[in-house]
Amino acid sequence: MRVLVFGTYDAARHPRVAVLAEGLRRHGAEIVECNVPLGLDTADRVAILRQPWRLPVLAARIAWSWRGLARRARRLPAPDLVLVGYLGHFDVRLARWLYPDLPIVLDHLIGAADTAADRGLGGGLKDRMLRRLDTGALQAADLVVVDTDEHLAALPAEFRDKGVVVPVGAPDSWFAAAAPGGSPGAAPAGPVAAPLRVIFYGLYTPLQGAPVIGAALRLLPPGSAEVTMVGTGQDLATTRAAAAGARVDTRWLDWVAAAELPELVAGHQVCLGIFGTGEKARRVVPNKVFQGAAAGCAIVTSDTPAQRRALGDAAILVPAGDPQALAEALRRLAADPDLTARYRDAAATHAAAKFSPHAVVTALLDRLPTLEVTHP
Repeated sequence: MRVLVFGTYDAARHPRVAVLAEGLRRHGAEIVECNVPLGLDTADRVAILRQPWRLPVLAARIAWSWRGLARRARRLPAPDLVLVGYLGHFDVRLARWLYPDLPIVLDHLIGAADTAADRGLGGGLKDRMLRRLDTGALQAADLVVVDTDEHLAALPAEFRDKGVVVPVGAPDSWFAAAAPGGSPGAAPAGPVAAPLRVIFYGLYTPLQGAPVIGAALRLLPPGSAEVTMVGTGQDLATTRAAAAGARVDTRWLDWVAAAELPELVAGHQVCLGIFGTGEKARRVVPNKVFQGAAAGCAIVTSDTPAQRRALGDAAILVPAGDPQALAEALRRLAADPDLTARYRDAAATHAAAKFSPHAVVTALLDRLPTLEVTHP
């Protein structure tokens, strides 16, 4: 089977599509890419929502990328299946026009309207337009890939039968970063003395609940942890204010290159997930949970049905929005290196079995043999 991975996605910023492609390749598919990155990440697109007069910039970028995609597509061998990468709400329409008779899989994850609502930009005409954008994308696809059962249930009822749940997973580079000698899936090193090394990375969006982390840092005993906070975004200032006066060593990094992030995370003992209390936060299992586990970190994240289902006993789950509970979990780990080592080992073992590219695409592969062109 030849799979064309298609669109304006940026696999360095959003590795989900790379995980899907690698998983399919591991199962024997021939992978061909037709990719012209748009150059706008999620934060850029949200900024355009805040400032609609910048829409011509988006339109120009899409037109330029689509011209390149169409040219490249004509030079590539005919595929059996088209996989449209994440943030492909527009790209799936071009894919349908170029390949009207082929089955098209859309890596949807979350809707545009859902993202806008999480950033406080929903409602009114804007919300109606984004929902039409989502609906058009779902109509153009024959199979819609989401990441959790909750996101499947959130699809409009008329498209739910098209949905299939495929966990986000982690690229091979994250497994290799954790492994002595570069052997993916190997267990992390044993107990390490305090202070506990803790990392969080992200875009500081509301669903991540980073201010909860900031407040928790103020509750930690002096010298019990060394904390690295990576990223910038909407809630960064609030998070830094919440952490003011913390008695643990905390460094704040604007960002780290994608190629360097796995090694940085693997140098810590604990990777923090998300702690937001919003509706979207209850439906997701974030990249950092899959990646941190693959890198051999103990995982501490919020206790939601989606994360409990994905992680089971391989992580410490705390109530969402509760800095005291988060601080208590970190105090326990800082005080007991053996406990930290057990959670690191549990996360690495679970990730090797469940979060590798080969493992996560199983449900997608089960649907492909019966996939037919279903677009209107």
